[in-house]
Amino acid sequence: MNTNLTILCVIPSRLQSTRLARKPLLPIQGKPMIQWVYERARLSPLLTHLVVATDSEEIATVIKEIGGETLLTDPAIESGSKRAAYVATLYPNADVVINLQGDEPFITPSMLETLLQPYLNGEHPEMSTLAYPLTKEKYTDPGVVKVITDIHHNAIYFSRAPIPYYRVDTNAPVYNHMGLYAFRRDFLLHYANLPQTPLDKAESLEQLRVIEHGFRIRVMLTHEKTLEVNTQEEYETAQNFEDSNR
Repeated sequence: MNTNLTILCVIPSRLQSTRLARKPLLPIQGKPMIQWVYERARLSPLLTHLVVATDSEEIATVIKEIGGETLLTDPAIESGSKRAAYVATLYPNADVVINLQGDEPFITPSMLETLLQPYLNGEHPEMSTLAYPLTKEKYTDPGVVKVITDIHHNAIYFSRAPIPYYRVDTNAPVYNHMGLYAFRRDFLLHYANLPQTPLDKAESLEQLRVIEHGFRIRVMLTHEKTLEVNTQEEYETAQNFEDSNR
């Protein structure tokens, strides 16, 4: 295992949220959500640098108070991946850049290791992401992003729709995608400038842009299930979520 990689983890965090107002600062079990994400990421021994990229002084203050590193970014930067790419320009020696969304308060170090496994094994995919087995009740939920892969575990398609259509065989695997990505640094800088594509626009899933431009995304499977917090219901569930790393 290559442990000499320089790994930059960026947590993009915007104060404004369309579904949950002031989401990064909402308290979960007594501390702000963004603090949870930062502290959980900090548990990983694989990360060389850990930075919260934000357009909010309030968010930056929370992280600074716990001894964390922040970078104030232009509010006009419209996506987390572009914010991560901007931070990556300031770390030219980074080999791999993780884009860890600020709505993953219960991410685990083992999940980050799984995400990074191809790079640790000496491979050089453009990017990797995480997924876990999809439960039947979430198959038709448009709020759950599904991913199907080829036999080499590269993504074929991501969708909010139920995929695949099970006409004959009901055993074809489909996974619940997690919005967690690792990039080869050079590819992240290229990806940030790729023009938007039709499927990306249709599904509002920017990872489809990678596939539409002919690049590959390695899908790494985990059986750990965390809790992403995007809705009021998920936020309420998070108040009683059992944190095994406390």
